[in-house]
Amino acid sequence: MERADGLDLRYPAKHEEFLELCHAAGQLRPTPLLLQYEPGGYNCLHQDLYGELAFPLQVAVLLSEPGGDFTGGEFVLTEQRPRMQSRPEVVPLRQGDAVVFAVHHRPVNGTRGIYRVNLRHGVSRLRSGRRYTAGIIFHEAR
Repeated sequence: MERADGLDLRYPAKHEEFLELCHAAGQLRPTPLLLQYEPGGYNCLHQDLYGELAFPLQVAVLLSEPGGDFTGGEFVLTEQRPRMQSRPEVVPLRQGDAVVFAVHHRPVNGTRGIYRVNLRHGVSRLRSGRRYTAGIIFHEAR
């Protein structure tokens, strides 16, 4: 498991055991999200790190239909690579689609082997309608 200080540890076999580790570290608040965006709303690029312990993956499920329920509001991932420009990626989602993405870092093959890049995620500005998303974060918050 990855701690905020970058130290990697092994994850327990069961999610309940991982949550016990979160609780022992003072991370007691559940983190599942139901997000609503209205025209002009957006979500800045960020990482969902809420304490010392973090599960490396999370899930976002789009509950609304792009082009029908809302316009704009694209899901955006940005890689912050060492000594390079940040690289954004728009993930096209339809209603019911889920995206699984790295909470903090993701491995990348480089010319000198594998290295980590910082990953941030967000939602572009909603132009019309309403957009609903369910977010599943597997670690607890302080």
